Amino acid sequence: MKVCGICGTDIEKIKGESATPLKLGHEAAGVIADVGEKVTEFKVGDRVFIHHHVPCYTCYYCRRGDYTMCDEFPKSNLDPCGMAEYFRVPETNIEKNAVLKLPSEVGFDEAALIEPIACCIRGLNKVKFNVGDDVLIVGAGPIGLIMISLLKMLGAGSIIVSEIAQFRLSTAKKLGADLALNPIKENLEETVHKVTDGRGVDLAVVAVGSVKAVSQALDALRKGGQLLLFGSPPTGSMLVYDANKIFLKELKIIPSYSTTEIETNIVLKLLKLKKIDALKMISHRFKLEEAEKALKLAAESDKTLKVLIYS
Repeated sequence: MKVCGICGTDIEKIKGESATPLKLGHEAAGVIADVGEKVTEFKVGDRVFIHHHVPCYTCYYCRRGDYTMCDEFPKSNLDPCGMAEYFRVPETNIEKNAVLKLPSEVGFDEAALIEPIACCIRGLNKVKFNVGDDVLIVGAGPIGLIMISLLKMLGAGSIIVSEIAQFRLSTAKKLGADLALNPIKENLEETVHKVTDGRGVDLAVVAVGSVKAVSQALDALRKGGQLLLFGSPPTGSMLVYDANKIFLKELKIIPSYSTTEIETNIVLKLLKLKKIDALKMISHRFKLEEAEKALKLAAESDKTLKVLIYS
């Protein structure tokens, strides 16, 4: 491993808020140290990005395009985890093209952002986005910032960002948000409706694991609007919202969990062509032996973006 990004799900695991196994680090890239006897397409020294989960592509869910719902998807993983000096990659990950060679134009810093960017692309591909759509992004952490960059590229209309941390609000403005506000200091629903001539936004992206954020985003939607549920709420979180309001306004809630090598290949192309400036989303870098310090900072500080760990 040369680099591994810290994801919000890593923090959830440490806090005991995740139902998934305690394997830390899945945003990993590195240099191949050894290969199995059946491996022919890779050699020692190759710079690679490794996708930790892969679907089977043959089950009921995969045949319907719901790859992340595949029962085999969460079973494939890096051994022992991505946040390690060395880790093993399962045979099935190689067979399913989940190990990707990094082009010379893509550095390891950028490679650590491949997986989260791919997750965002999959999420945006699941909604019906039209050029000119007004968008609300709740949360300006790494995911929210990636969403800003992608939506600008796709031709979004007004991009409104809601975030309580001033450092992240400032970064959101630098990356292209048209309006960045603190919902504690300003009324989010009123502000959104004012900006959108009273309608509400076409699309709301919830990029934090908060049910309160989901409620706020639903209130900000126009009639017929879409909510992309991207942030992972803690296990056991209960959403209390007027179901009649969802019905009468025909609001659509679309969750998006994880990504596949389909999207990671798209990200590699975008990074190679310099369509996304991933480096602007990195705030801190730590050595592997400082992992505990890095995780604590990522979990507790409101002055971080993407935190990377190096080996």
